[in-house]
Amino acid sequence: MRAPRGGRAAAEVCSWELGRYAWQVPLLERWVPLLPCLALVSTLFGCTPSAPPRWAEGGSLLAISPARWDRPDEDPVEIQANGRVVEGGHLRFVIDRVGRVTDDDYEPFAVLQPDGHLIGTEDNALGYVGLSNAAPPFSEQAWLSLLPSGQVLYFEPNGDRTAAGVWHGCEGPNRRACTLVTQLYAVRHYRRAGHGGVTFGVGVGVGVGF
Repeated sequence: MRAPRGGRAAAEVCSWELGRYAWQVPLLERWVPLLPCLALVSTLFGCTPSAPPRWAEGGSLLAISPARWDRPDEDPVEIQANGRVVEGGHLRFVIDRVGRVTDDDYEPFAVLQPDGHLIGTEDNALGYVGLSNAAPPFSEQAWLSLLPSGQVLYFEPNGDRTAAGVWHGCEGPNRRACTLVTQLYAVRHYRRAGHGGVTFGVGVGVGVGF
């Protein structure tokens, strides 16, 4: 369990408030003015979601090397040699060589399982990731593809294809890592469109605030 940034200071204030009121009112009445503090303490120190399956041992092996996704009208996304994924200079999440994904606080977010399924905390399904294509959580049919040229294509439900920029540096064994990163952004876009989900990182949404 962990408290959010600034949580300790807030908890200390609430602790002082609890002590200040405790002697003034009868047992059953004293908690009424303190309900907001009690709720805050419960939130700050509530248990974090359960880690994804295979978090300790990891899942699919990934080759990771520097790569860059140039996207039209959006900041580029970069995979650094240490697995950090940076968008417009801001850390969004981190991938490692055994298929684990952490958020920008380095907390568990997902694991790419040996069978290609991407599973998040609380066993949330985040789709399927192959070498050059990926499927959404709700279908086995691919919704994106990374072409040999590095171009990213999204497949619309009506059959249309939408170009979504070009990856550079994904021509080698790190190709699947690039596809994984593309999938995480696709899931974020899907969640932002109002289909629910988790939050990944700070400042952005899937369930992925990334």
